[in-house]
Amino acid sequence: MNPVRTTLVWAVLVVAIAVPIAAAAVSPLLAWRSPAYIAAGFAGIIAMALLLVQPLLIGGYLPGLPAPRGRRIHRVIGAVLVIAVAIHVAGLWITSPPDVIDALLFASPTPFSDWGVIAMWAVTGAAVLAAFRRRFRMRVRTWRHAHTSLAAIVVVCSVVHALLIEGTMETLSKVALCTLVVLAAIKVGVDLRVWAVRR
Repeated sequence: MNPVRTTLVWAVLVVAIAVPIAAAAVSPLLAWRSPAYIAAGFAGIIAMALLLVQPLLIGGYLPGLPAPRGRRIHRVIGAVLVIAVAIHVAGLWITSPPDVIDALLFASPTPFSDWGVIAMWAVTGAAVLAAFRRRFRMRVRTWRHAHTSLAAIVVVCSVVHALLIEGTMETLSKVALCTLVVLAAIKVGVDLRVWAVRR
């Protein structure tokens, strides 16, 4: 790939991830917030950023990271994503256990909570499938469709969850990041024909 294009692709990715994090870091809504709440919020932002990286890796779109190597890194990033989600939930639990319980029971008055909980369980399911694929003795085709379906649920629910929250993330950078996440997921789905039934 052309060096200029390579630099441009990586620069765009870095900006897409760094700008929302930097904007959230200077948010006035962080004032008087507990460390656990702040950690939970930034873990959520990082998780959203990782959702942008994942399809780019699996599709082999990042210069210098061909698809086979990208898939190996994809698995590592998947584990980091699970950790980020766990920190997000744990921080919110420390901040307000009743709110987390309501969310897990789908009894929360805030609509974004339901989307977040669905995304959390979908992330967990995708991670379990990835970790125990051989133990489950699933056919590659079946595993592929199940993992991809869960990933799609994660993307949709996470994006809706983030857009409904009026929190520390700056609005424009949040919308831009969410848009890129959806576009990246759609592109890899179309390019790899993830819905196709293959023998």
